[in-house]
Amino acid sequence: MQTASLGGSAEAIWQAVVPALPGFTVEIVPEIDSTNTELMRRARLGPLDPVLLVAEQQTAGRGRLGRGWYSQAGQSLTFSLGLTLAPFNWSGLSLAVGVSLAEQLHADVRLKWPNDLWLQGRKLGGILVETAGQADTANAPRSVVIGVGINVARPAETATQAAQATLPGVPPAGMAEVDMGVTAAELLARVVPALVTDVQLFAQNGFAAFAQRFAQRDALRERAVTLSDGRTGTACGVADDGALRVLVDGQVQRVDSNEVSVRPC
Repeated sequence: MQTASLGGSAEAIWQAVVPALPGFTVEIVPEIDSTNTELMRRARLGPLDPVLLVAEQQTAGRGRLGRGWYSQAGQSLTFSLGLTLAPFNWSGLSLAVGVSLAEQLHADVRLKWPNDLWLQGRKLGGILVETAGQADTANAPRSVVIGVGINVARPAETATQAAQATLPGVPPAGMAEVDMGVTAAELLARVVPALVTDVQLFAQNGFAAFAQRFAQRDALRERAVTLSDGRTGTACGVADDGALRVLVDGQVQRVDSNEVSVRPC
């Protein structure tokens, strides 16, 4: 597997982003417990200045619902984007992030609601969005940390990597399967400028600006799904605020990301 220093991407990313995001900085570290954990530590001390924190390797990466996300230098891309936002509605931010990433990664990348990147039916990456700060009103500024983990090489099927599998017994996917020779540094430079632009678009217009783009890559649409509470139905897209719509017993029901997880039947 070809490797390249992530540091070589820092200057180009900074130059591409800083005109639209004054004060933006890029930090690249060889190893850290979790880029999200570090930026959330900072966010609890005060509003975040815009920053991209990238790790060659994470030792205690975190996914949704407390799941682990482990990484090895050169084999995966792990980073967190931190900034202060005041969107009129926070709902659907992780979906908008997924849309932005998928469009830059590959035409075959799909989105499994609410925060997974899929490649050929297997988990390629994940997204973890966290916020900090007390908001007096719904659209008051808050610090937000957007964590991203993407497999560059297809991870070894070990107990450590099992937590990243999409389904039991299904191995995770890697970008090198469809983009031979691609490096973490190349992927970082590819996705970050567009991600910043799309996060700013979300802040102005909410998820509605991404609904059609999400629909084009929706991995669950018209598929039978089983919800974690035992209900079964057919996924039928997402609402304008990003909630999943599931046809259950002849009625369309909303499913919010903090209520259930979804697996295809």
